[in-house]
Amino acid sequence: MHITVNFEGYIEDIIENAIQKGLAKTKTEALRLGVLELNDRYGLLKNDTELSMLKKKLETIDNQINTGRLRDETEEDAKKYPELSKGN
Repeated sequence: MHITVNFEGYIEDIIENAIQKGLAKTKTEALRLGVLELNDRYGLLKNDTELSMLKKKLETIDNQINTGRLRDETEEDAKKYPELSKGN
């Protein structure tokens, strides 16, 4: 799934602080961590197989980003595709 989101104010500050403190390398990684925390707290995916597959896929994506085979989009990149953010 590919989505574009814009955060301002308090939530943006939290994401920036997570990066500054080294909890996440990028905004995307900070959001992934937040989604995983939601699952941990509320048990949204109870199937261990699904959760393992999701974690494996995220690890693969992170490895691809870290090795340069895939890149994180910047906010400027996302602005090039306004049609992707319609309705979000």
